[in-house]
Amino acid sequence: MKVSLSITGNMTDYEAATAFIGEWGRFQQEVFFLLCMSIIPNGFTSLSIVFLADTLPHRCLIPAHVNLTAAWRNSSIPLEADSPSGTLVPSKCARYKLQDVLDFSDRGLLPGVDVNLSHVSTEGCLDGWEYDRSVYNSTIISEWDLVCDDRWKNPLTSSIFFCGVLSGSLISGQLSDRYGRKNILFVTIAVQTVATFLLVFSQSWVMFCAIYFIVGLGAISNYVTAFVLGAEILGQHVRTVFSTAGVSLFFAVGYMLLPLFAFFIRDWRMLSLGLALPGFFCVPLWWYIPESPRWLLSQGRVEEAEAIIRNAAKRNKIEAPSVIFSPLQIELQSDQRKAYNICDLLRSPNIRWLSITLWLVWNTVAIGYFALSLNTSNLHGNAFFNCFLSALVEIPAYTLSWVMFRWFSRRLSLSSTLFMGGLFLLLIQLVPANQIFLAITLEMMGKFAVTTAFAIVYAYTAELYPTVLRNTALGTCSMVSRVGSIIAPYFIYLRSYSVSLPYILMGSLTALVGLLSLLLPETRGMPLPDTITHMQRFPGCCQKKPNTLTQVEENENPAERKSLVVQ
Repeated sequence: MKVSLSITGNMTDYEAATAFIGEWGRFQQEVFFLLCMSIIPNGFTSLSIVFLADTLPHRCLIPAHVNLTAAWRNSSIPLEADSPSGTLVPSKCARYKLQDVLDFSDRGLLPGVDVNLSHVSTEGCLDGWEYDRSVYNSTIISEWDLVCDDRWKNPLTSSIFFCGVLSGSLISGQLSDRYGRKNILFVTIAVQTVATFLLVFSQSWVMFCAIYFIVGLGAISNYVTAFVLGAEILGQHVRTVFSTAGVSLFFAVGYMLLPLFAFFIRDWRMLSLGLALPGFFCVPLWWYIPESPRWLLSQGRVEEAEAIIRNAAKRNKIEAPSVIFSPLQIELQSDQRKAYNICDLLRSPNIRWLSITLWLVWNTVAIGYFALSLNTSNLHGNAFFNCFLSALVEIPAYTLSWVMFRWFSRRLSLSSTLFMGGLFLLLIQLVPANQIFLAITLEMMGKFAVTTAFAIVYAYTAELYPTVLRNTALGTCSMVSRVGSIIAPYFIYLRSYSVSLPYILMGSLTALVGLLSLLLPETRGMPLPDTITHMQRFPGCCQKKPNTLTQVEENENPAERKSLVVQ
């Protein structure tokens, strides 16, 4: 009789061995909702810069002690054309030369009557700026005068945060694969919460940026780790809901609460304090969220993995069998223990082309998502409402991502949402300047499509990579995407040159990458791979013959060689 282990043998063994606990018992429900709850503070933090660094209307300060007549004090700021409307508004960065204005005022001359203002010399805001505080009491822009010659520091602040996100994506993935999902999850939650609290005590823009970098490092780290932990603990059908709608909807809830916090807290220091507090409520979750049994098995810690499965059975009121994991599977897992790192994502042609394609997709999706999210303060109307609307759009987007992920092809779902998102953004430039609400509608539709794609690509990536590399791969994909999020603020900065330029660039990139994503292999209906040899094949890479291994794969997985035997 021939006995062999198929390519998907290990992952099938694990899912078959743990199938007795069911898919949606009390244990899975607690893991699902508690992990989702830990995501809510990320919704506050990731886009808080929209309010922390919003630019207040401003003009050059005319010192109160300067003895000017009312006419000259009201006319001391030159008018300039506003972009894109072309209407004349007071200059934000210049004033008429104060000594000349004081001389005209002392002589009793009237501006525009006795003095032609176009002939009066101008100067910079030598005495600082006067801010309109009708909306905000303060932001970091008004705190440290990040306007005019220093306005470049505004997008740089967001980019520094995303540099922290990039670093966290790289570090947390490898730490999580080495030291465990649960440990790194709670360490990074603590890092994010404490760093957000420390923002309150920033004494300079440089100090704020240094702390904000750490906030970004913690924010993405706990998001990715919670995502992977849930994907590995939950069963196949529940995992689909968790990976698409679950974590994403709770992130959107946090995002929706951000403008509500900002509406009632108009001072940036107090807002930072308010956004830090929810993180402290995550501490009790340590005693309720377990480690990933899949990860424990990959590390040879079989007794700990069995203890978690038995506890799950107990909570689901199911009697566990005397032996959960067979001796053969334990031997295979022991043989497969190997230290994997980011270099393994490029080691063989199959995983290399898969990784490069996913990196391009993640990078483009991040540009679109964060540029459109950060642009809400520039849209016509109330900044709080626009931010809330941008967050609200994500609710149906994440719901659609679950529907598409549940019943449709992963590859076609990702490709279609990216292509449609790019198309909506390209259409914005065709809208007449006076049709503001139509332009906002198209932008929100673009945000809707890009958000849907973002949720799909997270879950899709988790299914493409094996357990031994999953957190490193997700962390690396997230890290590469942060190149996109780092430059996203500068896409918005291009508005100062052309209002339509950011939409042309984002739309073109998004549509092209949507077509490129058609090259990715399909994973719908497939169990999660546990080893590199279990991965789906990228088009153009050599296919393996059934029950055979290439020399490279034999070196990577000696345990597979043991299982392909004939008795």
